[in-house]
Amino acid sequence: MVLGIFSQSEADKRAAEVRAGTVAPTRSERQKCWMARDAYFACLDKNNIIDALKDEKQAAKACKAESAEFEKDCAAQWVTYFKKWRVQDIQKKARLKELEAQGAVKMDVNTDFKARE
Repeated sequence: MVLGIFSQSEADKRAAEVRAGTVAPTRSERQKCWMARDAYFACLDKNNIIDALKDEKQAAKACKAESAEFEKDCAAQWVTYFKKWRVQDIQKKARLKELEAQGAVKMDVNTDFKARE
């Protein structure tokens, strides 16, 4: 059976190499990973789970199918990175909300490398 330009065994081999981090994912493989990540994170949100690493058993029970897809479609290092990033992003947003409630003024910061006039 042929899937695109790869046979089934070639596709499986390629997927395993991407998961292991031995080859860089293509644009379509990255998009597939991001879609799986977003579905997994939506499931975690629905089940009020913030830290999937700390609450691994609860996350595995609540989001088993989404977790399997996420881990199948993304490099293992990316899975860990995204899980840690999610926790830090939630904490950052909560801290910004606290600061705004305390009267902090939001500053728009533009970071570019244009020459200053």
